[in-house]
Amino acid sequence: MDRMDFDPVLLRAFVAVTDTGGFTPAARRLHLTQSAVSHQIRRLEEQAGRPLLRRSTRSLSLTEDGHDFLLHARQALDALDALARRFPRAQVGGVLRFGVPDTFMGERLPALLGRYSRAYPAVRLDVQVGTYLDLQTMVAMGELDLAVILAEPGSMPAADILRRTRFAWIAAEGYAPAQGTSLPLALSPMPCVNRRAADMALAGTGLASHLAFSSPSQEGIRAAVLAGLGVTVQLPSDLKTGMRLVDGEFGLPPLPAADFAMIWRDGEAAPAARAFGDLLQSMAEPAIHGQVQPNASPALA
Repeated sequence: MDRMDFDPVLLRAFVAVTDTGGFTPAARRLHLTQSAVSHQIRRLEEQAGRPLLRRSTRSLSLTEDGHDFLLHARQALDALDALARRFPRAQVGGVLRFGVPDTFMGERLPALLGRYSRAYPAVRLDVQVGTYLDLQTMVAMGELDLAVILAEPGSMPAADILRRTRFAWIAAEGYAPAQGTSLPLALSPMPCVNRRAADMALAGTGLASHLAFSSPSQEGIRAAVLAGLGVTVQLPSDLKTGMRLVDGEFGLPPLPAADFAMIWRDGEAAPAARAFGDLLQSMAEPAIHGQVQPNASPALA
C-alpha cells in the first residue's frame, strides 16, 4: 500500500488556520500571504484526498475528517518538534551575502530576514538591494552568495524559480495621451529589464513613442508616471495609489511574462546560503502572478 508522507509545512499551515479561525490571521502568524496559506491548505487536502475544512463567505469549520486529521497533525508536529530539540542542527555561521530587488516580497522581506536571523544567530547578514541586472553581475563576480532577479521564463535554466509574474503597461489614473501624437514613455536607462521588455514589445509595431522621462530609480519612474509624464513598464504588484494598468490601451502591444528566480554564486553553496535559499523558497508566493484585471487592487497583484 502506498504511504503518504505529509509535508510538515502544510501541517503547520492547517494547524495555524484552525487555531486562529481563518486564513488571514494564519497568514500573519506564519508571515505569509493569505493566498499562500490558501494554496498550502489546497495542497494538503489534495494529499489527504478529502476536504478538511468547510468554507463559506462568513465562516470556516472543520469537516469530520478534518477533526481527526487535526488531532494527528498536532501529534506529528509535536513529535517533530521534540526530535528537533533532541537533535539540534549543527551550528551554521559565517556571512550570508544576499541580493534582492525592492520589488520582491515587499513588506514580507523583513519578516523573512528576521526569521532567518532567529534560526541562525551566528550568521551575519549582508543584504544588498539593487537592480536585477546589477545583482546578476554581482553574483557572477562572486560578490553575492545568492540573489533574486527577474528573468524571462526559460532564460536561466540553472536558477530556482520562486514566482511567476508579468510585465505590464502602467499609467496614472485618468491619463490619456493627446490624439495623433507620439506616446511619451517613462523608463529607466539601459541596461534595464523593464526597458528591454518595452523596447522588444514596441519593435516592429506602428506605434509612435518617445522617451519623455528617464531615471535609474523606480521611485523616480513612479513619480513621473503619477505626474502624467508618460506610460511605463513595471509589474502589476508595483501599482501604487493613483496608477492603473493600461495593457491594450493606446495601441500598446502585449508584454511578456517573467519569473522571479533565485541565482547562486558558482561553486558549492555554503550551509548558511543553502539554509537561506530553502527558507526563501518556503516563503515565496506560490500563486502565478499576472492574472490581474485592470481594476484589481495592487495588494492582490
